[in-house]
Amino acid sequence: MIHFSVQLDHVHLIAEADSERGLAKGMRGLTTRCALAINRAAQHRGSVWHHRYHSHELRTPREVRQAMTYVLLNFRKHLRAAPGIDPRSSGIWFEDWKEPFTPSAWPRLVARPRTWLGAVGWRRAGGALDVRDQPSSRPRK
Repeated sequence: MIHFSVQLDHVHLIAEADSERGLAKGMRGLTTRCALAINRAAQHRGSVWHHRYHSHELRTPREVRQAMTYVLLNFRKHLRAAPGIDPRSSGIWFEDWKEPFTPSAWPRLVARPRTWLGAVGWRRAGGALDVRDQPSSRPRK
């Protein structure tokens, strides 16, 4: 998992995997671990996830940059919030904001990107992300 945003009833994730099987296995492990923690905190039993997940392979620098904007600034779309870093996202650990920003000293909850697209390729589609960017109403396919 390299980026996330937690919404009221769903989450947005950007993940890297070596294969479809690796992604499926990683997502199964993540959803199981989250469901156990949520049920424990809510003193509840049973299903947490109503649906599995939707995946879309990001293939170009532009797609990755748009997905990162959508995930890291998603609260601007849903809440019409002022420019800033979504407090319910992994944006506090993101190091490539256009304006100088000191990443959080809290333990990092996301991995550093290992692929070319996730680490540097996305910059070719517009450079560093700006907290004033507005996510599109839905990611382009």
